[in-house]
Amino acid sequence: MAAATVWGMAARTKSAKDRPSYRCTECGWQTAKWLGRCPECQAWGTVEEYGTPAVRTTAAGRVSTAAVPIGQVDGRQATARSTGVDELDRVLGGGLVPGAVVLLAGEPGVGKSTLLLDVAAKAASDAHRTLYVTGEESASQVRLRADRIDAISDHLYLAAETDLSAVLGHLDEVKPSLLILDSVQTVASPEIDGAPGGMAQVREVAGALIRASKERGMSTLLVGHVTKDGAIAGPRLLEHLVDVVLHFEGDRHARLRLVRGVKNRYGATDEVGCFELHDEGITGLADPSGLFLTRRDVAVPGTCLTVTLEGRRPLVAEVQALTVDSQIPSPRRTTSGLETSRVSMMLAVLEQRGRISALGKRDIYSATVGGVKLSEPAADLAIALALASAASDTPLPKNLVAIGEVGLAGEVRRVTGVQRRLAEAHRLGFTHALVPGDPGRVPPGMKVTEVADMGDALRVLPSGRRPSRRAEEPGG
Repeated sequence: MAAATVWGMAARTKSAKDRPSYRCTECGWQTAKWLGRCPECQAWGTVEEYGTPAVRTTAAGRVSTAAVPIGQVDGRQATARSTGVDELDRVLGGGLVPGAVVLLAGEPGVGKSTLLLDVAAKAASDAHRTLYVTGEESASQVRLRADRIDAISDHLYLAAETDLSAVLGHLDEVKPSLLILDSVQTVASPEIDGAPGGMAQVREVAGALIRASKERGMSTLLVGHVTKDGAIAGPRLLEHLVDVVLHFEGDRHARLRLVRGVKNRYGATDEVGCFELHDEGITGLADPSGLFLTRRDVAVPGTCLTVTLEGRRPLVAEVQALTVDSQIPSPRRTTSGLETSRVSMMLAVLEQRGRISALGKRDIYSATVGGVKLSEPAADLAIALALASAASDTPLPKNLVAIGEVGLAGEVRRVTGVQRRLAEAHRLGFTHALVPGDPGRVPPGMKVTEVADMGDALRVLPSGRRPSRRAEEPGG
């Protein structure tokens, strides 16, 4: 009886050991049973079966570098070197650190290759060679772009390769200080099964280049594709392996481009770099507020200025609104550069709390200037004032900026960075601001009006030209 019990326990142990396991190909999460959706990264169809690895123990080996007190570690080896592009240095935290691996992702045609080719030429010097590897274009195509944007340098080396072993061979020959790979989805390893851009191939290529970067002290810039949802294509593990993740954003029909830090082991992730894309290439914008403003001698109804924060950088932006008589039973609500839900909430607040009845049955169009997208709540007050100004066909006072979040009860709430926003508006010559209560230190010579609710804010419109208001309800 005891022998049978022991045999049964052994059989159960063996079956549990031989039981297959499942792993998510996106994030590496493991489980004992198959699931249609990974509970870790929420990806569908990525959990696949794989053999249970045998349990092994690793013996202690010879160390490559002896451990030393942290105070004796030479921190100069992690000193950042400038890329030659100030706006990119701002996002990176001062430049590229030797051995750092940076992943730059963005939509097709946004300007990733143009920016990195400019960086490759400006970072190249006698002491620091740059190797630019292209897997999506031929070498002659890249040369034509380099001629157009004046990115020619004797210390910039160009190779068109899609084989990982060939890329590693170029590293041995050129010995660059900076490697740029455009893009990581086009390079494949002959040792791994699967097409280029597959999850296994991307992991292998990225892992090999990261090892080479750390061993050589070479900075690496990898270009990554994005999905239709805007997420970085490939396994999520890629974002964990690299040191810095940057997103290159912008509307292809506008000139403005933004480089936003998502992950940075060497600096802050709340910095944003601003660029302008034009026929001669791409240039950094140290003062991009001019792209988002329309300078006029005469004030126009339906326009209001606000100050938004992109990272830690304040930008003055213009909100425009237009209302016309509707020709259909359901009036149109069209937005560009603004969130439709926030505009709808501001319309409801104006109608219910501001007692404005001139907006309900009219077509309403609202937009921003210069392609900037305003999504933070600090633009609520400017959106509401632009709509009220358009409804009454009355311009707001000239040189006025409005900053504040508007709640559904009509109150104007405080937002972060009010002092930085006011300082930027004052620098550009604006003299009057509407802000929530307790704004802090005000720039000298600037008139700041504190508003508690929409009723206070609407008083900036001339009293004789304010939007029509509904009659007060009995007892109101």
